[in-house]
Amino acid sequence: MPKIKKRRVGVKLDMTPMVDVAFLLLTFFMLTTSFKPPETVEIALPDSHSAFKMPESDVMIVTVSKDGRIFLGLDSPILREKLFGEQFKFKTDREVNLTELSNLLVQARINNPKLRTVIKADKEGEYGVIEDVMNILQKVNITRFNLVTDLKRDTK
Repeated sequence: MPKIKKRRVGVKLDMTPMVDVAFLLLTFFMLTTSFKPPETVEIALPDSHSAFKMPESDVMIVTVSKDGRIFLGLDSPILREKLFGEQFKFKTDREVNLTELSNLLVQARINNPKLRTVIKADKEGEYGVIEDVMNILQKVNITRFNLVTDLKRDTK
């Protein structure tokens, strides 16, 4: 008896649902991503060999610009609103002078005792201003702080 071969039927996959899912995921990630807000002043960081990571949350950043201006920044919008007022709720930092810096540091630490202090200074700035900031930190009993630097790679 002869065998009857069945004709092979081709399989077709509809790729439309997969493309729809890919575009939905792309749209979701584009809409939910938060970008780094623009900084008030540009800082050229000094080089260092330290690979210590800056903390992600509960951070108080004291920024010293090239021309000696001092900015105080907080990562929490609620704490910024308490310290600086309603108009600074959505700004990253505020310019302060040396006389009001110590009072603001104490108020920030009272509102959030977990705050970690970070100093971010321009490499071409005057060291005297940075020293004044460090002295103020010591006067208000903030003895532990980090200095932000760029990681310098060894070229060997």
